[in-house]
Amino acid sequence: MKRQHDSLIVRTMSRMLIPLAQLFACYVLFFGQYGPGGGFVAGVIWTTSLILTFLVFGLKSPQGRLVERMLHGDGAGLIIFVGVGGLCLIGGGEFLNYQHLEIPGLEAAERRYVGIVLTQIGVAADVAVTGISIVVSLAFHDTQREYHV
Repeated sequence: MKRQHDSLIVRTMSRMLIPLAQLFACYVLFFGQYGPGGGFVAGVIWTTSLILTFLVFGLKSPQGRLVERMLHGDGAGLIIFVGVGGLCLIGGGEFLNYQHLEIPGLEAAERRYVGIVLTQIGVAADVAVTGISIVVSLAFHDTQREYHV
């Protein structure tokens, strides 16, 4: 996991599959309120694409460094989620009552849509970072080395 995979076929197929998986995660994220999907599912799909990146290209590659840098965004999803809920409270409604989001120029239905998408982005970010941190901690647990991000 710390170095690049030896197989050219695995690396080539991964270069094609990883962007497709990430694009599908974005689709599930932004259209999840219309059907099955949403923030959690998008976060899981994004996590699997990042795990594949980590497994194929290793931690020392530029792609692996991207995975490593993502661990620094640990609380970003929570901040987005609580921030949207707090803005709803400030607007005079209940927590995550998107109708009370104070966004100038948008009607109630548009405010609801923006609130749902922002909440799903926060959930997806938390799920992705949590999944990656679990995999990285398990990978470095076997080597008995201390790993500091």
